[in-house]
Amino acid sequence: MTKSNIRKLKTATYISSFSMSVVGNLPPLLFLTFKTLYGISYSLLGFLVLINFVTQLGVDLIFSFFSHKFNVPKTVRAMPLITIVGLGIYALSPYLFPNSVYLGLVIGTVVFSAAAGLGEVLGSPIIAALPAKDPDREMSKLHSVYAWGVVFVIIISTLFLLAFGKASWSVLTLIFCIIPLASAILFFGSEIPELKTEGGSCEVGRIFKSPALWASVLAIFFGGAAEVTMAQWSSGYLEQALGIPKVWGDVFGVAVFALTLGIGRTMYAKIGKNISKILTLGGIGAVICYLTAAFTLNPIIGLIACGFTGLCTAMLWPGNLMVVAERFPTGGVFIYAMMAAGGDLGASVAPQLVGVITDYAAVNPTLLSLASDLGMTASQLGMKLGLIVGAIFPLLGVIFYAGFWKRERAKNKLKTEG
Repeated sequence: MTKSNIRKLKTATYISSFSMSVVGNLPPLLFLTFKTLYGISYSLLGFLVLINFVTQLGVDLIFSFFSHKFNVPKTVRAMPLITIVGLGIYALSPYLFPNSVYLGLVIGTVVFSAAAGLGEVLGSPIIAALPAKDPDREMSKLHSVYAWGVVFVIIISTLFLLAFGKASWSVLTLIFCIIPLASAILFFGSEIPELKTEGGSCEVGRIFKSPALWASVLAIFFGGAAEVTMAQWSSGYLEQALGIPKVWGDVFGVAVFALTLGIGRTMYAKIGKNISKILTLGGIGAVICYLTAAFTLNPIIGLIACGFTGLCTAMLWPGNLMVVAERFPTGGVFIYAMMAAGGDLGASVAPQLVGVITDYAAVNPTLLSLASDLGMTASQLGMKLGLIVGAIFPLLGVIFYAGFWKRERAKNKLKTEG
C-alpha cells in the first residue's frame, strides 16, 4: 500500500469519525426547535436518543457475530453514503412526511445511526491495520477528531440558527451532508485493506469465552458511561441545579466538555504513553469531578468540574480499545465490534439511569422532604443525586483500569529482568 493511499484512507476515516459527531450531536441541538415548530413532546424527542443508541448497539452486535458474512471494503465505502441518506431523510421530514414529521425524524435517525454504528465498528480496525510508528497515538488521534467535531457542530449550529432562524434547521442539516460526502469520495478513491474477521462460530466462541475479553468489555462499558453521562447531562445540570442560563449551559456544559475531551485525546496522540496508567488516573479524576459537581453550590466550581470531566474521560473509550488490541492482536473486527457494543451499552444505560433518578426525586415523599430541608427544589436534588450515581461508573471502571496497569507493570518488569 502506497504512502499516498495510506494518507487518503486515514483522512477518509478521520472525516468519517467527524461525521459521527454530526449525527450524534446535531439532533439534540434541534430538539427545542422541533418542539416549537412541530409540537413534538419532550418524551418523543428523548425517544430519538434511545433509538440512536439502540440502533448503534444493534449494528455493533450484528458485526460482533457475523462480521465474516460482510464484504468489509464495500461496507466501508457504503458507510458515508448511508449517513447522507439518513441526514437527508431527517432534513426533509417536513416535506416527505408533512402529516407526521416525527415519523421522518425516526426513519432518518435509524438510518444515520446505523451508519454511526458501522463507523464505530470499522473505523478503529482500519486505523489499526495501517502501518504506523505508534499505533496507540494514531488511535487516540482518530477519537480526538470526534471530540473536535462536537465542538464544531455546536458552534456552527448555534451561529447558523441564530443568523437564519429556527426554521432553517433543514438547510443546516443538509449542509452537514458535505462532511460524509467528502469521506465517501476519499473512500472510493482508496484501496481498503482486507480487515481480519473471525471465520466462523468456533473462532468467535473461543474468543467470546475469554475472561480477558469480558473484562475489556466491562471496562469500556464503564468508560462510555462515564463520558456520555456528563456529556448529555452537564447542560441540564448547570441550568437546573446551579441556575446557569440555558444558552451558557449549552455552550459551557457541552462545548467545553467536548473541548477538553478533544484536548485530552490530542495530547495523548502527541505525547502519550502508558495507557493503563492514564486510564486509572482518568477514572479517579472523573469520580472527583462528578462528586465535585454534585456537591458544590457554587456555579463556577460546578461549571469547571463538568468541563474538566471531559479531560478525565478523554481516554476511557479509545484507551480501552488500545488495551484490547494488545491483548487480542488477531481478534480483528469481532473484537472492535464487541468493544463498540460495550461502550454503546454504557452510553445508553447510564444517562437513562440519571434521568430516572432525577424524575424519581420529584415524586418520592422522602426526597421531596429532604430537598425542602436543604433549600432545594426536587429537580435540583434529583440531578445532584443523579450525578452522584453517575460517579459510580468511573469508580467501578477504576477497578479494571488498575488491573490493566498492574498487568502492564508486571509485563514490563519481566522484560527488564529478561
